[in-house]
Amino acid sequence: MSDAPADVDPIADRALAAVAATGEPYDVVTIDPAFADTAAFCEHYGYGLDISANCLLVASRDDDPQLAACLVLATTRLDVNRVVRKLMGVRKLSFAPAELTLERTGMQLGGVTPFGLDPAIPLHVDARIMACERVIVGGGSRSVKLLVAPSALIAIGGQVVEGLANEAG
Repeated sequence: MSDAPADVDPIADRALAAVAATGEPYDVVTIDPAFADTAAFCEHYGYGLDISANCLLVASRDDDPQLAACLVLATTRLDVNRVVRKLMGVRKLSFAPAELTLERTGMQLGGVTPFGLDPAIPLHVDARIMACERVIVGGGSRSVKLLVAPSALIAIGGQVVEGLANEAG
C-alpha cells in the first residue's frame, strides 16, 4: 500500500479512503495529468491495456438521468445498448457527457474511479477484470491512478457481469 501524494484533491482523497477501507491491497500511482487518458497513460508509464480498466459512467436519456458506473478493460468495449440498457431497465442510454460526469461525481474524464462514488450509482464490473491479479483504475483525479486487487471492486459493492463488454476490434 502506498500513501497518497500530499496535494491530492478532495475527490481523490475520498477515493483513496474508499479503497483503503476495503482492506484489499492497492498502490497509488501519481501521474502527470497530461497522461491521464488510458492509451496515453499506458504508453507513457508502461502499463498494459490488458490490466487497465476504464470506469465509464452511463446515463439514461430521461429528464432526470439514471446513472450507472461500468468498469471494463481497455482492450474491450462496453456493451451499452444491449447489456447495460437491460441491467438498468431503461429504454435509451448513452455515455454520460463530461459535464454530467463532473456534476454527479466531481470527477473529470481520465480520472473517474469506482472508489468513492455515490452509493446510489450502481457499479457493474466486467467479469474479465476478475481474472486479473491487479488492475489499474482512475483515482478520482487526473493525477492519480490506483493499482488494485479486483476483490476491492467487490468489497465496494461492484456487481460482476458476464459479457458487460465485448472484445475491441
